[in-house]
Amino acid sequence: MPADPAAIRATVPGGPPPPGPDEAAARARALGLLGWVRRAESGGGLLLHAEGEPPALERLAAELGATAVAPVRVEGHEQFAVRGVSAGAFVVQEHAATARHFDLRLEVDGVMRSWAVPKGPSLDPAAKRLALQVPDHDLDHNAFEGRLGDGGVIVWDRGTYEQGGRVPWPEAIERGHAVLVLHGEKLRGGFALQRTRPGPKAQWLLVKRRDDDARPGSDIVAERPESVLSGRTLDELLG
Repeated sequence: MPADPAAIRATVPGGPPPPGPDEAAARARALGLLGWVRRAESGGGLLLHAEGEPPALERLAAELGATAVAPVRVEGHEQFAVRGVSAGAFVVQEHAATARHFDLRLEVDGVMRSWAVPKGPSLDPAAKRLALQVPDHDLDHNAFEGRLGDGGVIVWDRGTYEQGGRVPWPEAIERGHAVLVLHGEKLRGGFALQRTRPGPKAQWLLVKRRDDDARPGSDIVAERPESVLSGRTLDELLG
């Protein structure tokens, strides 16, 4: 009878020749383990979280030469992911149409998955922003800024993002809970998208995670209204 799953957190030193994240992930997957690995912020080594049968955890730690191995709680991961790598582009466009709103778009499988956020994103973890799922857009729309009919669009923020969480993307979106890390000019750090109402006009909440980039009580939309492309505000564009 298989042993109950266990979990470890460990450090892999950066001494020569250090294994890379992809090599570490491949070894973990071959052992039937789940979790994640990423490069350490300093020293050239790796940080990893692995879950599975104890003998497999011990073998992975030995194969990688892991140090500072500590038991932790099982989190329920469904993949062994490489973290800290870009999953593609993200963009937030402020759009004056029938109602003024912000569009959050994430590059997933060659298209921009999109949500309309009426009040705009926030860096305050206490601010749970309504996000309405809307049709996908093409990547070539990401840099569009200008008049659009009686309204207009500015590129309010842009950058790259990482896919996080315990469930692989895009399945995480289909299940209704997606964790991501934004590397933008205004928005940075962890966020979560949580679906609250399914259906053809699905409703979600966009929430800032409590990390070093969180700014409780702040209002980034009011503080930084300008386009990251032109420096103009939407009001200035509309004249």
